[in-house]
Amino acid sequence: MTVRKNVCTHCSVGCTVIAHVANGVWIEQEPAWDSPINRGSHCAKGAAVRDDVSSERRLRYPVKLVGGAWQRISWDQAIDEIGNKLLEIRAKSGPESVYWLGSAKFTNEAAYLNRKLAAFWGTNNSDHQARICHSTTVAGVANTWGYGAMTNSYNDIRNAKTIMIMGGNPAEAHPVSLQHILEGKELNRANMIVIDPRFTRTAAHATEYVRVRPGVHIPTIYGMLWHIFRNGWEDKGFLHQRVYGMDEIRKEVEKWPPNEVERVTGLEEAQVKRIAEIFAKQRPSTLIWAMGQTQYSFGTANVRASCILLLATGNVGLPGTGANIFRGHDNVQGATDLGLDVTTLPLYYGLAEDAWRHWCRVWEVDYDWMLSRFVNKTFMETPGVTSTRWFDATLLPKDQVAQPDTMKAMFVMGHGGNTITRMPQAAKGIEKLDLLVVCDPYPTIWAVLSERKNGTYLLPACTSFEMNGSRTASNRSLQWGEQVVKPTTSCICWRASSASPIRCSRTSRSRTGRSRPKISCVRSIAAVGRPAIAASRPSGSRRTCAISPNSTW
Repeated sequence: MTVRKNVCTHCSVGCTVIAHVANGVWIEQEPAWDSPINRGSHCAKGAAVRDDVSSERRLRYPVKLVGGAWQRISWDQAIDEIGNKLLEIRAKSGPESVYWLGSAKFTNEAAYLNRKLAAFWGTNNSDHQARICHSTTVAGVANTWGYGAMTNSYNDIRNAKTIMIMGGNPAEAHPVSLQHILEGKELNRANMIVIDPRFTRTAAHATEYVRVRPGVHIPTIYGMLWHIFRNGWEDKGFLHQRVYGMDEIRKEVEKWPPNEVERVTGLEEAQVKRIAEIFAKQRPSTLIWAMGQTQYSFGTANVRASCILLLATGNVGLPGTGANIFRGHDNVQGATDLGLDVTTLPLYYGLAEDAWRHWCRVWEVDYDWMLSRFVNKTFMETPGVTSTRWFDATLLPKDQVAQPDTMKAMFVMGHGGNTITRMPQAAKGIEKLDLLVVCDPYPTIWAVLSERKNGTYLLPACTSFEMNGSRTASNRSLQWGEQVVKPTTSCICWRASSASPIRCSRTSRSRTGRSRPKISCVRSIAAVGRPAIAASRPSGSRRTCAISPNSTW
């Protein structure tokens, strides 16, 4: 029996999964006792990750929508038709008319390769889930202290004397993280303040629960700062040495006296003053939030206010302090770091000419050649269309879209279609596309959201447990995940070490351990002129499906 280590794919805590494999079949899993994050425990979601690989609901082979009915096709046909259609759209409408939508479920290597693919294609239209959940955090935190990420770590929460949770419910969304929170509360006798409109499972553990109206994060924080400044509870030494601009904040805070805060938030003065004093005096204090703060039209302002509270009280840069931001997906931090973002190249280099010249040197291509792939230099250095508005670029008249033509094709990898608020417009946008390619281990809502009848392809992909790769948890800890089992379907997977498209035939095994026919696995990275999916097949390789030809997806 072989033992493999990988990382749970559900939330951003980064729990280590130990997989036991016999005869190529994943037969057992357990949490890692030596992991500093999950320390021998799983939540209910993490305990079920083996089903992600073995589920009968997985997409087993490429299918194509023809006349409103799904039709099984070969990989040869899928690659040829998709590749030819993409090249046709590029020639007719330009590279900006294709959208490369990536995923926070990617490994870091795959995220990097997806961004590279978009660059070689000649567009910055490459985005992922962070646009919806935590792009506001990245902007707000980066504008405060330079890097858009959690400042401390899950383990470090145990060192806090005051733990304030505002805009998160880790007991349900990040269950294993609650171990560290409760250890701080119980062993350190820490205060645990939960500010939430609902009495959640997290609030049930609080030493003080603050029921507040929805969407009033800034008035609540400014109400706390009003008491902190009036009573001299701010960290004057820290502000003098490390912070600028706080005088402007003081002027804004003066507009939020207790009576105004109570009118807006519903919180009585006594409670606001009490939690403000605890947070400012009983240090180190940490502020925890998740999407309860970020998913607003003013989410970045919420994040900035939270950072200001930490700065005013000196709760930054020390053990047990900081902005502990619990992100949603297992690699949403890493995917953002590696450039799956319409505003930047990998590692936050931006889109200026110097950034492009740097990455051209890394990729060993000439800058002028890379420039030739784009419409012009302006498009090369301009952010692409965000994932929340791609359908506007499809539906609006051509003269209202700031690119040569409207969006004609979507290539979606590992990204759900139901993660935006304007679903009716998204459905109409899908219907208007000339080409929709969805690459995912499972059929997703992209396949059924619209009344589309033709031109949609579903391609089966590997899960994160069927390939090697690294992922970055919310606290910026980087972990390597080993391939637990070989792909059990005829699928696409990413290999970071490849610089060109490679095919390999493999023999997979069923859950009974019996050998299945050889299957073909497409491993892709951006080819120079044509995307990897359009690469030709080496002679002599075989493609047969791992399940009965009569089976349906």
